[in-house]
Amino acid sequence: MYAIRFQVQKQVPISSVLRVQSVGFLVIIGFSWFNEFTDLRSLIFGNHPYISDFRESALEMLLVLAVWFLVVGATRRVIQRVHYLEGFPRVCAWCHHISFKSRWVRLEEFLKREFDTPTTHGICPSCAQKQKTAIIAARKAANDRGIRSEQRATGSARAQH
Repeated sequence: MYAIRFQVQKQVPISSVLRVQSVGFLVIIGFSWFNEFTDLRSLIFGNHPYISDFRESALEMLLVLAVWFLVVGATRRVIQRVHYLEGFPRVCAWCHHISFKSRWVRLEEFLKREFDTPTTHGICPSCAQKQKTAIIAARKAANDRGIRSEQRATGSARAQH
């Protein structure tokens, strides 16, 4: 038997994820401008004829900003969806207990603790129909057994006379 243990970690606020992501893009933009002012290409690869073109750097910065906005939007949607899905209560597929505050509790207990909602029991129409059909089938089977046992008893009584 396999035991699967899954603990939901503390939710990371969307703002901190987006902040870290934004810092990364700002570093890329800063590095691009630093390269423009210091001519890193010449420092690293030697003196090559290179004329600084601020229009090229501005275009690079605009492209990075466009990608940044697309990534931030996509990240925000993904994180919101994950938070939404993490809000679902986990229900055991076998016993229907609910994971609640690091414990598995019955649905009734969960509703009472989480929502202060008392519960009562009833039966839905489809389950009532299934149960009614099962009761009729059980009665018929019991009647059939009773008739057979009476026939055997009557048959053995006749044989004795």
